[in-house]
Amino acid sequence: MQLKKITLISILLLAVFAFQFCSKSGTTVTPTPNPIPVDPYAAIKATFGTKIDPANLANYANQPRPGYIGGKDNTAGNNITNAKATLGRVLFYDKNLSIDNTISCGSCHKQQFAFSDTAIASKGVAGGLTARHSMRLVNSRYAVETKFFWDERAATLEIQTTKPIQDHAEMGFSGTGGRPGLANLLTKLQGIGYYNELFKFVYGDINVTEARMQECLAQFVRSIQSFDSKYDAGRALVPNDGAPFPNFTPQENNGKQLFLAPPVFDATGSRTGGGVGCNGCHNAPEFDIDPNTGNNGIIGKIPPGVGIDILVTRAPSLRDVTNTAGIENGPLMHTGNLATLQNAIGHYGTINIAPGNTNLDPRLRPNGQGQRLNFNSTEINALIAFLKTLSGTNVYTDAKWSNPF
Repeated sequence: MQLKKITLISILLLAVFAFQFCSKSGTTVTPTPNPIPVDPYAAIKATFGTKIDPANLANYANQPRPGYIGGKDNTAGNNITNAKATLGRVLFYDKNLSIDNTISCGSCHKQQFAFSDTAIASKGVAGGLTARHSMRLVNSRYAVETKFFWDERAATLEIQTTKPIQDHAEMGFSGTGGRPGLANLLTKLQGIGYYNELFKFVYGDINVTEARMQECLAQFVRSIQSFDSKYDAGRALVPNDGAPFPNFTPQENNGKQLFLAPPVFDATGSRTGGGVGCNGCHNAPEFDIDPNTGNNGIIGKIPPGVGIDILVTRAPSLRDVTNTAGIENGPLMHTGNLATLQNAIGHYGTINIAPGNTNLDPRLRPNGQGQRLNFNSTEINALIAFLKTLSGTNVYTDAKWSNPF
């Protein structure tokens, strides 16, 4: 009993001592407040609002595609994910990727024109211009030709994506002429809050590298697809491209047959029968370019000047060559020198083998002569009507491909 009293007195004395000590020192004991939670996506929300929500990403990875496209897919291991394609979308539209913050990839590849441009040459930094017309990007994922740029100088789409950034005239991080190089861009992006958050969201850390940029930009570009055209609606109803499409007009079906069927030539290269053979280079149902094509007979440069350009052997898919109103999505060819489909058809109607054009596609010089397709007005109008069936609507309006800024 005595021991218990001593213990109780000890406890009371310690309490009094602690109270006196705290009072003399001016220290008060307060409970530790709960920490204020930090939003890991504060900069993303501040910059993009509701356009990008890391908790609810747009569907890039599992978009439907028609069965008749088959297994064609040039992703080569860089499989599309919603997170990486979202980061690619931001990079695609961000003008910070140019030296003076005025140009983005989307400045030259505009959604309203099927990711092409209405200008013959697109504007770059400091008054610069692109050396060739901006190519449409629709259905790049399904191209059999895996090389990119008009002259195929990029072995993959991944390699292609950062080349315009490093082009002196386009986005300017060339590392020449007193301009910064790509390493400066990586440092620049590293200092932007929404990239810290996006890269950490996608990769687990904030490190910005060229390889990561290429991976994400390529995924975004490959996600841009168009399979809701009148052609697609008809193709779904028949066993093959050659069968008449029940939703086509007689003129459109006639144009399709002319497009698909190879021509018959005489010894002078003059067409005497058959179709006009467009499918030999622009293969249905993707209408992408055959990897074995050569130059198409257009050897000019932008701007026209000294020398010729015979290196161009690639072209975009013919899908969405016109918009929903049937108007061309900008001038045609790498030179942008043909304003209309009728002009383009006219070019192929009479191929002149220019001196020095050693790279002309053999299919355009039957029996060693420039082809003469001998079109009549009915055939030209039918071809134009068919080509217009290749245009959809969603590619122009889908928010997941739009500018998030």
